[in-house]
Formats: sequence, C-alpha cells, structure tokens
Amino acid sequence: MTQSTHVSSEPVTRRGFIQVLLGFSVVSTVVGILTPVVGYLLPKSAAASSSGPVEVGVTADFPAGQAKVVSVNDKPVIVINNKAGGLKAYSAICTHLGCIVSWNDRKGAIMCPCHDGYFNPVTGAVVSGPPPKPLASFEVIQRDGKVLIGKQQA
Repeated sequence: MTQSTHVSSEPVTRRGFIQVLLGFSVVSTVVGILTPVVGYLLPKSAAASSSGPVEVGVTADFPAGQAKVVSVNDKPVIVINNKAGGLKAYSAICTHLGCIVSWNDRKGAIMCPCHDGYFNPVTGAVVSGPPPKPLASFEVIQRDGKVLIGKQQA
C-alpha cells in the first residue's frame, strides 16, 4: 500500500500573495472599526450598575486627617476621613483630564498631580487649578465597624 500525498507544485505568485494580504487587511480594518461601535451600542450589564454597597475596609483603615484611594466596581474612589466632615468618598478621577487624584497631607486637600488641581475634602468642590467641575461624591455607609461605598450621589 502506497500513500501518495498531493502537494501543489505551483509556487505562490506575488499577485496571489498580495491579494490574500489585501483581503486580510480589509477584514482586519472592518473588524477593528465595528468592534468598539458594537460594544458601545450593546447595553451594559445590569449586574454591575445595580450592585449594592462595596466594602472597602474597616474604620481603622481610614485614620482622621488621611485619605486612601480604593477600587469600587473597578473604578478608583478616594475615601477621606477629615476632621470637619467625617468619612467622605469621591471619584478619584480628576474632572480635568482624568488623572487619578491623591491626598496632599501638607495642604489637607485632594490633589490632582497632573496639573496641580486641588479639591475641597469636605465638599469635593474645586479649590484651585484647571478642573472644570467638582469630584462626584459617593454614599459612605458605616456598618459594624466596616466602611462601605454605595451609589454615586447626584
């Protein structure tokens, strides 16, 4: 029994190679354009938006006069324990260009390191710099010594 395998002896022509390459490029471009459009048009998962409060630590994790950036539903949130207003939570995304804000001990304020913008730790309002609007605030719940972050407040 002999097996014969048929191998094409015709070499790939330059024209054939270019046609395959061009076809692949066209398909890749169309997929690259349609993927974000379809992702934008499909509804977001209801589970992510309707989830309840997220535990971010215990009360001892947030000493007075300090702040900490935590993750809430894959978004950065800065939790501040200030003497004037107690525990407060704001979006840690600067309203100017989307940099992540941090706590400035020396000034006792929320600071955007990208363009030197400052926010009030009690209200989230812009104190100085280029940010056009205040930081979005979140509901803070303290239950059984735990700190939970709830919905974004209007």
